[in-house]
Amino acid sequence: MSMLELKEVSYSAEKDGEAFDILHESSFAVPKGHFMAIVGPSGCGKTTLLKVIAGILEESAGCLYWENRDLADDAELDPAEVGYVPQFSVAYEHLTVEESVESAVELRVTTVNRSHVEQIADIVIDQTGLEGISDRRVKVLSGGQKRRLGLAMELVSNPRLLLCDEVTSGLDPRSENEIVHLLHSLSEIDNRIVINVTHSLSNLELYDSILVLHEGCVVYHGKPDAADHYFSVESTEDIYPTLAQRDARDWHASWQKHKNSYYESLDFTEPASRDKAIGEDPAPTDTQSLEDSLQEADDRLPGPWRQFAVLLRRRFTILRRDRGQLFLQAALLFGFPLLVILFTPGLFESNQGMGIPPMPNQLTPTEIINSSNMANEMTKAQDIAGQQFRLGVLISGLAMFQVILLALMGSNNSAREIVAERPIYEKEKLAGLSPLSYLMSKVTYLALLCLAQSAWMAGFVNHFTVMPGSLTQQFILLFLVTASMTAICLAISSLSRSTEQASLLSVYLVGFQLPLSNAVLALPDVVATVTQPFIAAYWGWAGQLDHIMKETAYDVGIEKAIPTGLSPFEICVAMLSAHVAIGLFVTYVGAHRHRWE
Repeated sequence: MSMLELKEVSYSAEKDGEAFDILHESSFAVPKGHFMAIVGPSGCGKTTLLKVIAGILEESAGCLYWENRDLADDAELDPAEVGYVPQFSVAYEHLTVEESVESAVELRVTTVNRSHVEQIADIVIDQTGLEGISDRRVKVLSGGQKRRLGLAMELVSNPRLLLCDEVTSGLDPRSENEIVHLLHSLSEIDNRIVINVTHSLSNLELYDSILVLHEGCVVYHGKPDAADHYFSVESTEDIYPTLAQRDARDWHASWQKHKNSYYESLDFTEPASRDKAIGEDPAPTDTQSLEDSLQEADDRLPGPWRQFAVLLRRRFTILRRDRGQLFLQAALLFGFPLLVILFTPGLFESNQGMGIPPMPNQLTPTEIINSSNMANEMTKAQDIAGQQFRLGVLISGLAMFQVILLALMGSNNSAREIVAERPIYEKEKLAGLSPLSYLMSKVTYLALLCLAQSAWMAGFVNHFTVMPGSLTQQFILLFLVTASMTAICLAISSLSRSTEQASLLSVYLVGFQLPLSNAVLALPDVVATVTQPFIAAYWGWAGQLDHIMKETAYDVGIEKAIPTGLSPFEICVAMLSAHVAIGLFVTYVGAHRHRWE
């Protein structure tokens, strides 16, 4: 009896405004414990067909059945039932093989304790032949070892349907042979179906059946050794050139006429009765122990909080291992506040040493008139006015310098955070990862970064400059500026198709902060009204100056230096909080969208 069945499944896309079929009325059945290859020329729809089966893409027409259950009506495949192995590695380079597999276990299986996690990981590591390299980091693995790791990460839930997309692509013949033999052995475990998409026509004798696709049409599905007869070729390598000699729809129509006779010879019996005397392909010996280990676990996926904790711990492990990123974060954290001190004009001009000089009091008109030397008093008044203006400019520049540097730090925090790991995230989401757990882990990790960056900036700068006003209020604004830019760039990262695109957009966003803040260039009122709501730097800068003016004697100098009115502190806090909320909402939307390559 068929476990997986497709009936006239099509998948359409638009090109130049017209719909065309990438898959055309594909029909076939796959029994339990079956090892099947999907082969065909490049661009014939093999990967699309696999993604439709996996539920990544939704069919345009037709029906898919799993154990006689219509997946369109009843439900999609349970994440524990299906494993999907993409063509390229979807593991973090800075984790070890063992850590990668254990992370997969913790995200997909509700385990009893830590030893239970390790037990399941050890079993699948042994099954895939990775036991000798379990302590190696992913970045040093060979191509074949990375494909084995991808398989191991999918086996942790013991799926009954294993879908492999070009997992032998780019491998040397020996590695390809080893992977195909491994897949063959995995198909003998617990009546598991293994479907392997491949362009290669090597090792076909290991498969129970092969399905040949040509321009989206199924043109053959039967025993590998019968394909030569059906296509009237001397060897399997001649199949692809032969396909090009006829239209794909003609091949499809021909197959519909002849498929019954080929299906009659196709052995759809249980795997125990199959004759797979290939040799050199022993099935793993610890299958039952994996099944027993999983029976100890809860059938449900781990809860959102459990997944959140696993993701957060993994993120900090990656940061600790990634020396380049760790050094950059440390350089920004400690270097940027130092730049504020070294490159803010006026901090070294006071006779009292580094710091902002006290604001001198202006002479009143009465004092000038009653003075014995009115001319000297008027000159002195002008000097005091000049000092007040310069102090206003100094405080304004100091506030803006901190804001711009923290905006840059916020952009660096998150511009690549999601887009750089999108293939891994999509793979884990297919396996049951909650997008909310993923977003929570990112927000927590980035919030801690923002907290450290803004706290150090506020504390360090205040220590050396004795910045007027409340340090608490300064910190609140600086934190919100960093958080708002981090959240907006995280949203960009969740929507971008490439790291280059996300980085470029984030750089532009930071680059426009200073000129559009209305702090340096006096913008026309119409322009300022339109742009200011979107410029985090303005709200961080204006909020600091507003509370300084309200709480200190520097209001006179700031009013002289700033020709435009400033928004109140409370409004600035509200606007920056709104930036954070909008950025997180867009990120949540972007994280829910499918973004498969």
